[in-house]
Amino acid sequence: MIVWINGTFGAGKTAACRELVELLPGSVLFDPELVGFGLRAMLPADRMAAVSDFQDLPAWRRLVPETAAALLGEVPGPLVVPMTLLREDYRDEIFGSLASHGIAVHHLVLDPEETILRERIAQREEIPDDPERSERIRQWCLEHLPRYRTARRWLRRDARLVDTSGLTPRETAARLAQLVGEGSARCPIAQTPDPTGDTVAAAVLLFDEQDRVLLVDPVYKPDWEFPGGVVERGEAPTDAALRETAEELGLRLDPAALRLLAVDWEPRTGPRRGGLRLVFDGGLLDATARQGLLLQQEELRGWRFVSLEEAAGLLPPARHRRLAAALDARRCGELRYLEAGRRAGVGLARTADAA
Repeated sequence: MIVWINGTFGAGKTAACRELVELLPGSVLFDPELVGFGLRAMLPADRMAAVSDFQDLPAWRRLVPETAAALLGEVPGPLVVPMTLLREDYRDEIFGSLASHGIAVHHLVLDPEETILRERIAQREEIPDDPERSERIRQWCLEHLPRYRTARRWLRRDARLVDTSGLTPRETAARLAQLVGEGSARCPIAQTPDPTGDTVAAAVLLFDEQDRVLLVDPVYKPDWEFPGGVVERGEAPTDAALRETAEELGLRLDPAALRLLAVDWEPRTGPRRGGLRLVFDGGLLDATARQGLLLQQEELRGWRFVSLEEAAGLLPPARHRRLAAALDARRCGELRYLEAGRRAGVGLARTADAA
């Protein structure tokens, strides 16, 4: 288990977490900044010069959950993590990876009133023997308050906000320990452990009256996706497409209406599994059906219809190429075989509908 203590810079996360580890038996403090410092020491200077924050390094976002998982293999846990995390896509990436390891995350945010927060920042003595540097750090904390105000909008949906305006670090820790014990701050991401081999997945494209395609916004990854998911052992891909659409969107599609548009082989990249990706045409989703959409809250936070051009800003490049090929197949009635989203040199017969 991980207890992730979020909040803006200067909110008192580290002080509260030092107290919290004394209240949670077996807990260990894990500061992801140490991962950032290690990367800063190892990466070339020109690579570090390209980022203003080590959170912007994909390697940091990958190593933090992997390090956490490794630490939990050495200690009973939980891990107490004091770390500001204000980008929702970074939160999706890190927490999604933790969930794939089967690690539960309790997400709490220290949220004092801004006037009190400003007073605390002004009174902080960052580096006793270097007043000029201490002042720069205080100003840096103050300059990041607008970012926190913006992030607070999604944090309110995702985490348990704790008003620490009148609390000491020890009192804050006691409140955090109570919430962890109640389980009321547990982040509701449901992911199964990453399999060792490649997978087969089925996606369903649904369209509105303007021929725009439906995309969904998963809570466990930074990019948008097609409705669908991994085909389970012994399950037919069409059955998986129907099951996932029902689970994710509350839709009961007619099996006879599904039409295969594209088969894409996706290579494994780093920790991301690869395998075959089947894309089905699920047909028109009219206004009545759209009103009945019921999102699976543990996995999806939203949906929207987009054009192919708009999808380019939401999907990874290979998945956008897959969508473009599937839409082309839908127009001409010819099945597409792809590798990494690109057409391979294999001829395929036209579908029966188009013959």
